[in-house]
Amino acid sequence: MDVAADPLSFLRERTSMKWRSYPPDVLPLFVAEMDFPLAEPIQDALVAAVRRSDTGYIAPANGLGAAFSGFAGRRWGWRVDPEQVTSTTDVSVAIVETLRLRIRPGDAVVITPPVYPPFFDLVPEAGGRVIAVPLLSGQAGWNLDLDGLERAFIDGARCVLLCNPHNPVGHPHTVEDLVALAELAARYGVTVISDEVHAPLTYGDAVFTPYLCVSAEAAEHGICVTSASKAWNLAGLKCAVIVTGSERMRGLVSALPVEVGWRTSQFGLIAGIAAWQHGEPWLGGVITALQANRLLLAGLLDAQLPGVGYRQPGAGYLAWLDLRSLGWGDDPALVALERGRVALSPGPKFGLPGLGYARLNFGCSPEVLGEAVSRLAASV
Repeated sequence: MDVAADPLSFLRERTSMKWRSYPPDVLPLFVAEMDFPLAEPIQDALVAAVRRSDTGYIAPANGLGAAFSGFAGRRWGWRVDPEQVTSTTDVSVAIVETLRLRIRPGDAVVITPPVYPPFFDLVPEAGGRVIAVPLLSGQAGWNLDLDGLERAFIDGARCVLLCNPHNPVGHPHTVEDLVALAELAARYGVTVISDEVHAPLTYGDAVFTPYLCVSAEAAEHGICVTSASKAWNLAGLKCAVIVTGSERMRGLVSALPVEVGWRTSQFGLIAGIAAWQHGEPWLGGVITALQANRLLLAGLLDAQLPGVGYRQPGAGYLAWLDLRSLGWGDDPALVALERGRVALSPGPKFGLPGLGYARLNFGCSPEVLGEAVSRLAASV
């Protein structure tokens, strides 16, 4: 099915963070929120819930695990036991709560910058200490620094926060890297918490592999946290899942406080079930639109900002732009906003490898994307 972004005049009626953080003359291409209309099956499910005044607490047997299991099986051939799926508020809460199960105050937790900025805050919130092992970047793409990870494990790191596909570079980690990480985790007794929220938005020329299904070691030492929020634009509805693949890890997650599950939003749960059960045609249309924008952005940059580095992502709607050639300093997003009235995510927030970079959200109309690049080019 065809899915097109809403017009800018209509989008500015939204009251979410994306549309209320800056004045109306700014094009907001920063936060990970798309401009497409909500999928009809999700609209219908939410409207029906309102009409029956279905606004209470979530039921213990709610069907969310079965809905996610069905989607994972169809999408990735991943056999998920619905009984090993636990719900909570959002992916960030899932990360904090699972970290608390595995670390003591002051324990080291590895993250792999450039990476989703809240990772830097979620680790200390859980009582841990951040150790950065940056991704390796080469002509062939991105890879985990397995030697660096092993050194961190030898030095006592207890957990790894994996981002797969990786935000902001849009890289689904290879099976080879994931298997090697799982072997290291098993050898050193490390837990891998894999944030896979961007996985449904993987393109046809890339391959996403769920961490828990790459090996027995991954299932024994890993936890997946994910949500329908990014792929179907449901961040405000607050529902995520914690998925395990072994009895050992299932037993660990069963020790979470009961309130972790009760904090799931009823509307988020209803929307998530609708997305995973009936949202794939809409998702296919969105991926088609995003693939076109991914290519369009490459062409626009080549024509108007040829010095800007951009590697097309394999998943998601986020572009990691190397703006160092423009001479806009460590945080070029400041210049983009001041001169061009385009709001980008500041690269330094993603860690030291983000100096001179910015993240651009191309989950918008081609017209908005074209206007944004034109503004940036005029700002040079």
